[in-house]
Amino acid sequence: MTRLLTIILLMAGLSAPAMAQEAPAPKPDTAASEMPAAEAEGEDDDDDEAEAPAADEGVLEAAGKFDYGFSGMLARDNRTQLAPLTLGSGKPVATGEYKLKAGGYYRIDINADGTQELALSGGDFFRAVWINEIVINDIEIRPLGVHSLEFDDAGTATISFVAMVPGRYTLSIPGSHGETQQAVFNIQ
Repeated sequence: MTRLLTIILLMAGLSAPAMAQEAPAPKPDTAASEMPAAEAEGEDDDDDEAEAPAADEGVLEAAGKFDYGFSGMLARDNRTQLAPLTLGSGKPVATGEYKLKAGGYYRIDINADGTQELALSGGDFFRAVWINEIVINDIEIRPLGVHSLEFDDAGTATISFVAMVPGRYTLSIPGSHGETQQAVFNIQ
C-alpha cells in the first residue's frame, strides 16, 4: 500500500509542472471600481507616447537602446580607436587624459621606439577593464589578467578592452614620477 501511495504522489508531483504549462494564463479582471478615476472617465494620462504594437505571440525581442547588431557589442562598428600611447626615452606617454564610458568597447595602440627598455604598469586599470585581446606581431593573446606590458625592443602592442568600473586609473612607467610618464583614464 505504501508503494502504491508513493507512486501516485510521485506521478502527481511530476505531472504538475506539465499541467501548469498547458493551462491558459489567467486574464486580469479589472473592474471599473479598481481603475484610477482618470481611466474610468476615459481621460488620457500625461503620456503622449503611442503604445507599442503587440509583438507576435511567443516572440520576445530586446530591441531599442542596446541594438548592437548581429555581431554584438564586440563588433568593429562599436569599437572606438583611442589615441596611441608612446614609450620612448624622455617622451610623454600620452598627449592628454582619456575619457571613457563604462560599457564602451575600446582599442588602443602602445608604440615603443626601442630607445630604452620600458614598461607600462597599471594593475588598477587592468582590473577595471575586461580585456578582449592583446595583439603583438599578429599574435592574439586573450589574457585572464594583466598587470604590465614591457617592451625590450621597438614594437607595437594593441589592446582591445571594455571599460567596466568607473573611476580614475593610470598606466605609468614603473619608477617614474613625472606627470608626462603616465596615461590617465577616466571611466565614467
